[in-house]
Amino acid sequence: MSKICELTGKKAITGHLVSFSNRKTKRKFNVNLKVKTFFIPETGETITLKVSTSALRNVTKNGIYACLKEARAKGYTTK
Repeated sequence: MSKICELTGKKAITGHLVSFSNRKTKRKFNVNLKVKTFFIPETGETITLKVSTSALRNVTKNGIYACLKEARAKGYTTK
């Protein structure tokens, strides 16, 4: 299973782990993903999505139907 948010398209990025001596080694910054079940009142169905916590804030603010519509338009999800 890929670590990509199904609403925003966020995925892991790379960077450096910097030690006290300023030596840099590669590391990975993973996305904070949660598996959540949403009920869509407009269609009366329930879906399960893997979403980032920042996407959960957008769902709370705008509603799941609006977020899904935007994600489909950008090509992040097909659900």
